[in-house]
Amino acid sequence: MTTIPVAVQMFTLREESEKDFAGTLKKVAELGFDGVEFAGYGGLDVKEVRALLDEYGLKAAASHVGLDQLQNNLDQVIEEQKILGSEYVVCPYLLEDQRNEESYKALIPFLEEAGEKCRQEGLTLCYHNHDFELEKLSDGRFALQAIFEDTTPENVQAEFDVYWLTKAGENPVEWIERYKDRTPLIHLKDMTTDEEQFFAELGTGGVNIEAVMEAGKEIGAKWFVVEQDATRKTPFESIEISINYLKTKLPHLAAK
Repeated sequence: MTTIPVAVQMFTLREESEKDFAGTLKKVAELGFDGVEFAGYGGLDVKEVRALLDEYGLKAAASHVGLDQLQNNLDQVIEEQKILGSEYVVCPYLLEDQRNEESYKALIPFLEEAGEKCRQEGLTLCYHNHDFELEKLSDGRFALQAIFEDTTPENVQAEFDVYWLTKAGENPVEWIERYKDRTPLIHLKDMTTDEEQFFAELGTGGVNIEAVMEAGKEIGAKWFVVEQDATRKTPFESIEISINYLKTKLPHLAAK
C-alpha cells in the first residue's frame, strides 16, 4: 500500500508560531504529523529551523514562498530549501491586482522560467490554487487550466487545494486525475455543508476527503498537507481533529 506522509501547513498555526516557533513545531510532531509545509520561518535562520526539524523528527514537505520573493530572491529561496531538505517550492497566492488576464499572461512564462531554474537545482516549483483561478479567460479556459496547459510538467507542478476547488464548484478528484503526472502535493481541507461554506476540520464537512486521498494514492502524490485557513476552535484543537481523522484512514499515522 502506498504510504503518503502528512504535513501541516504552518499558516494554520501562524499566531502560535509568532509566539513560539520551536514549541509549535514540537507540538506538531507530538500530534503525529510527519512534516510541515512552511509559510515563513518564524524569524529564525533556516539552519536553526532545520535543526529543530531534525530534533523533532519532522520533514520539510514544502515551502510556500510569495510571488515577490520568487521574482526577486529566487537564488536565496533555492538555497534555503536545500538547507531545510524541502524539495518543493510553492507559489501560494496572488494579490487582487494580479488576478486578471494581463497578469496571468505575465505570470505563466515567469513560472516556467522559475520552475526550470528550480528543476536544475533539484527542486520542483508548484502552484497552489484558490477559487479565483477558476474564473474564465477570454479563450474560455479557466486561469488555472492556462497555468498548467501553457507551462511544461517538468517545470511547473500542482498543489491542488480541495477546499477552494470545491468552493468554485469543481470536483477536486477530477483535477487531480487530469493532472495526475504533475500533482505531488494535495491540500486536504474540508468545508461546512451550510450556506457559509466555512473551513471545516477533516471528516466533519462535505468535501469527499476519502475520494481525494484515494485519488492521491492512485497518482502517487508525495505529500498530503492539512491546512485550516481559519477555525472557530483553537488552531491546535483544529489540527488535532484533522490528524485524528487521518489516523483512521492512514495506517502509518495510526502506528505512531
